[in-house]
This record gives sequence, C-alpha cells and structure tokens, in this order.
Amino acid sequence: MTVSRQDFEDAVAAYWGVKQAQKDQSAIKAAVGAGTAGSVRGGKHFDSIAALLAKFFLEAGYPRESIRIAKSQRLELPGYYRPQKQWDVVVAYENTLVAAFELKALGGPSFGNNYNNRVEEALGSAVDLRRAALADLYPGEKPWLGYFFIMQDEEGSRRPVKPAAGAFPVEDIWRGKSYQERFGIFCQRLMAEQIYDSVCYVTSSATDPKPSEPVASLDWRHFSAAINARIGYLQELGLPKPHWPHETLSRDLGQG
Repeated sequence: MTVSRQDFEDAVAAYWGVKQAQKDQSAIKAAVGAGTAGSVRGGKHFDSIAALLAKFFLEAGYPRESIRIAKSQRLELPGYYRPQKQWDVVVAYENTLVAAFELKALGGPSFGNNYNNRVEEALGSAVDLRRAALADLYPGEKPWLGYFFIMQDEEGSRRPVKPAAGAFPVEDIWRGKSYQERFGIFCQRLMAEQIYDSVCYVTSSATDPKPSEPVASLDWRHFSAAINARIGYLQELGLPKPHWPHETLSRDLGQG
C-alpha cells in the first residue's frame, strides 16, 4: 500500500489537531509565552508527519530499527562545525544515511519574530551535515536530506512585508513579498543550490487544514517522488538487503 495524497492531507490535519491541543494545555499552565512558542516546543505536533515519512521506508523494506522518529531512538547526526545535531526523522542503514528530514513550521501572530530563525536553522543544519559528509563522517552512499515546512495561512503571513532600510539595498525579488512568498523563494533557492535534495512547502491552518502548495516544484507530488527516487536508487545498489517477509511489514504498518 503506497503513501497517498490522502495520507499527506490527513497528516497535515493531524498536525493542527495535536498542535492546538498542546497550545491549549500550555495556556492553562501559563507556559505558552510569546506567539505559539509553547505549542511548537511541545514536541508532538509533527508526529503525524514523521510517521508519514517513515511509511515510505517501511514499505520499501527497511528494518524498523533503521527508521528513527523519536528522541529516544537517537536522532543525533554528526556535524562538522559542531559535534552533532538532532534531526526530526533519520533513516540509517548499515553505513549509509538513507535520509534525514527537518520538519519545521512558522505561525502567527508575529511571523517576523521567528522567520529569520527558521531560515538560519534550515541552512545551518544542511550545510553542517554536507560538510561533515565531505570529511568522511558518512562513509556509505551520499546522504540525502529532505525539508518539510508548514506556514500558517492567515492574514499576517499573506500581507506584503516591507524590508527594513539597511546599509545596502535588498535584492529586488524580496520587495513587496509576504512571509509566505518569502519562504517560497527561500525554499526554491535551497533546491537550486542543492542544499536539500527535496523540499515540501505548504500553507495550512487549524481552521482550514487542507494544505495549499504555493510553489508547484515544492509540492507533495514532487517531494514524494524524490523520496521514492532515493529509495529506488539505493534498491539498485542492493539496499536494503532482504530481511523479513511481507506479512511482518503489513503488521508493522497496521494492515491486516
């Protein structure tokens, strides 16, 4: 049973359900702080997305122990400019980093507070790991990196933002752009520079969770195709090695 478009839409809807529940709980404890920081730090809101990504690799025959989506499963990967960094989904088989995913979001009401942080996090994580690979810290096949991002869809993220006046003028492409548009440009450049192997960028909200995909090349169809291409590439190289019968796989996925 392949990963479907409906699986993707259901996972995004579940993201908002869990996130809202965490926000409510944090509010009761007076621990939310500014914006949605309390809910984002809760750690459970991306569980549905992580499980969705894990399904690709389970169905391709990777052992369960090679697919890591929880902190207890050792999600840390070595870097070059720092000892290690924790990713959100890690698939490691023998000596190959099959895939590593960053799962991030940006919500309101003050989008500007964390916009630059999200950009710097995405760049730093990938650049650090790419450089570590050049230092032979990943001895198998070249690591594959994916980035999944949800922008909260509301008036504040759709409204054009005026760049601040600085010592030098900004690039014209940024003028008159909203935070949604800015992030689309950023994600396209991540791909153009091959900083990530694939990026999925969607906008969504708790009131209307069905995901919108503002940039065609960054939609779920392209993202899932890239994951399947990575799996197919490694299959041609004999990874993973056959290790369990189909009925075991079906049981792990809850099918039958």
